[in-house]
Amino acid sequence: MRTIVHLSDLHFGRVDQQLLDPLRTLVASLAPDVLVVSGDLTQRAKTEEFIAARAFLDTLPGPQIVVPGNHDIPLYNVASRFLTPLRRYLRYVTLDLTPEYVDDEIAVLGLNTARSLTIKDGRVNPEQVALIRQRMSAVPKDVTRIVVTHHPFDLPQTFDKDDLVNRAPMAMRAFSECGVDLLLAGHFHASSAGLSTDRYKLPGYAALVVQAGTATSTRGRGESNSFNVIRVHSDKIEVVRYSWVDGTATFEPAQTEIFERIGEAWHTTAVA
Repeated sequence: MRTIVHLSDLHFGRVDQQLLDPLRTLVASLAPDVLVVSGDLTQRAKTEEFIAARAFLDTLPGPQIVVPGNHDIPLYNVASRFLTPLRRYLRYVTLDLTPEYVDDEIAVLGLNTARSLTIKDGRVNPEQVALIRQRMSAVPKDVTRIVVTHHPFDLPQTFDKDDLVNRAPMAMRAFSECGVDLLLAGHFHASSAGLSTDRYKLPGYAALVVQAGTATSTRGRGESNSFNVIRVHSDKIEVVRYSWVDGTATFEPAQTEIFERIGEAWHTTAVA
């Protein structure tokens, strides 16, 4: 069994400071095998925001799989946005835009979906999809395959299809061919977990799609600050959402969903 802590949308520059110490303490106590941060580490990609984000990441356990979000590209500095969009991210966070963690139970691959031209939307290109296919096809069949992006490949049907990362159908076809099991993303500050079969009718294939809310931003969009703890077994994945509770000033388990793999497809088995 492997434990993954999934944080997203930290938004340093618009952080609720009272959440940082309780989050740091709780994440350490969970002793994750991998810590995932699915983008938007900063609010406006400013140097001081990246320095604060880097300092916070340094207090969290590793290994860490971190990817950028659209807020990690400068918005108002047009020259920087188009000429060196991820310069500060690369300097303060990581030089690796395709971070990877692989052991004998899980393979986790991060991809950059943030683009200068799209402002807030995301995109994957054929080269990135080919990279996923190559790396995921190379791991043993019994290893759970996980892809991390900021922008989602799938969302609940209450969202518009235009909210998905551009070229999502192309990517999902490739994921089905190389057996990607789990997709982790953020961007909308809204938590969810579900199966890809509602939107993508790919014979014999159903991936588990997990969205994280914002862990620390003051821009909650109607949902409490939250993050996910994902426990991966060989044929079972448990997704626990931890939400901030003002009364106790802590993050507490709010919902648990359990999914099981039958054949090549994942199925929902319990929600509590």
